[in-house]
Amino acid sequence: MPEGHSVHRITRQFARNFVGKPVAVSSPQGRFAQGAAQLDGHVMTDAKSVGKQMFLEFDNGLWLRVHLGMYGAWDFAGDIVMDATIASANGRMGQTNQRGTVLDAVPGDAPGAGGEERIFDRAGENSLHSIGAPRRTRVRMAEQEKETGELDTFPPDPVGQVRVRLLTDVVSADLRGPTACEVLQPEEVDAVIAKLGPDPILDTTAEAENRFVETVRRKRTPIGLLLMDQSVVAGIGNVYRAELLFRAGIDPHAPGTSLSEEVVRHLWRDWGHLLRIGVETGQMMTMDDLDHDDYVRAMANRADRHWVYKREGLPCRVCGTHITLEEMGARKLYWCPYCQK
Repeated sequence: MPEGHSVHRITRQFARNFVGKPVAVSSPQGRFAQGAAQLDGHVMTDAKSVGKQMFLEFDNGLWLRVHLGMYGAWDFAGDIVMDATIASANGRMGQTNQRGTVLDAVPGDAPGAGGEERIFDRAGENSLHSIGAPRRTRVRMAEQEKETGELDTFPPDPVGQVRVRLLTDVVSADLRGPTACEVLQPEEVDAVIAKLGPDPILDTTAEAENRFVETVRRKRTPIGLLLMDQSVVAGIGNVYRAELLFRAGIDPHAPGTSLSEEVVRHLWRDWGHLLRIGVETGQMMTMDDLDHDDYVRAMANRADRHWVYKREGLPCRVCGTHITLEEMGARKLYWCPYCQK
């Protein structure tokens, strides 16, 4: 399932390529025909996301709400302009992802910042890497981002079961397999957002942090479940859950009530830190303080990128204990029984 950084990145592509333009909305599959008719021909006026939920506003006051869920993905095609706001300190975009892209320059707070080195994922897949320069191409954006080739004609024919197509004069976006795709009134959008926990990309205030801390510390539910509860905190999925808990040295089974205020505040701040890295680079990079060679290696290969995620049976990078895999909340949980006790 796409985690919070992916949805923020997708939303920014809508802001860059669709907001301010009239949009033809259709449902090639037919399942969203009624909703498409309500939005067709209207100008997109806003694009925002909270955690894993995305909201697109149109000039008739209606919103399109999308939750990708386990299988959803957006395919962008046409003269796509990549989002220039997701840039490192040196002004270049660091485009990386789980299954393969290119990193134009090492991010500003990482070893080698300011260089022109490109880091290719071993899978050999690349995504767009220029800022501001449109390219007629096709890109899939979900948990992984993948460029799928140049276009000969535009708009391309729909491929597969496309629930909704959004089309401007130069860019199309096709949605497949979402858990939720619906048209909402403004008050309904507010109601959905009100049920979500805070998102540190959107709210860096003390109030957001306090809300998270107070919610966690009054619940007896294991922290490994609380972090996946979107009403507690928005955007965390299976990868970030495992990595956040390891980085904090927290037993996933510890009840929220057993954790100190200091520990829970650290979780919130670390989530914001990792989420910002994910939004900037497209990569769930969860290891800090790597030297240049280790950083390049981690960006090129997911196996070198995480502390515990998908490392079951392998020795812990810190203590050597074998990483444990179990099921928690119907999802796979990876953790170190020694470091997290």
